[in-house]
Amino acid sequence: MDLWIYERQQWNSGLTALCGVDEAGAGPLAGPVYAAAVILPREIDLPGLNDSKKLTPKRRDALFGAITQAAVACSVAAVTAEEIDQLDILNARMLAMQRAIDGLSVKPELCLIDGNRDHGSAVAITAPHVCLVGGDGKSASIAAASILAKVSRDRYVTDVLDKEYPQYRFAKHKGYGTKLHYEMLDTYGPCPAHRRTFLKKWEARRT
Repeated sequence: MDLWIYERQQWNSGLTALCGVDEAGAGPLAGPVYAAAVILPREIDLPGLNDSKKLTPKRRDALFGAITQAAVACSVAAVTAEEIDQLDILNARMLAMQRAIDGLSVKPELCLIDGNRDHGSAVAITAPHVCLVGGDGKSASIAAASILAKVSRDRYVTDVLDKEYPQYRFAKHKGYGTKLHYEMLDTYGPCPAHRRTFLKKWEARRT
């Protein structure tokens, strides 16, 4: 799969600062949602680059270092569990992506956004952009962003949340609704890192 097709189309039209944007962690019951924005050098060789979900943790870690070192500019941003509860997850995802774009040291001329959504009810991506469904498997820039977002979130959950709330074993399930996570919720109840709006079914089962 040639991951540079979409970037090449834009370069051929005269654009240079193209940015890939993706988010990670929309589904978990706990922790922030993360997003990353990446501007890569033109057709740089990053062996093994692909959608983060198709890579092993070891490969993602290796590519994380290669991407951050090679990128013209990159930025990672997060939206907290509390903000997710206030906004809803769609708005939170849009906010995380816009925050990542705003954090770039180089202003992008165009952002390639993974997925088919560029706004929620309260938050919209305001940077110039196009949406690309399945972009993390079609665009090198979006694939790179997917890796930065995924690795950054996993590291935060493992290095911060797991140490703050060891009883939930966040490093094991990364906040997702696994059997183990629900068992820990049954035993200890929610902690401040949990997204309360994601626990409605669990709370209903308990009452």
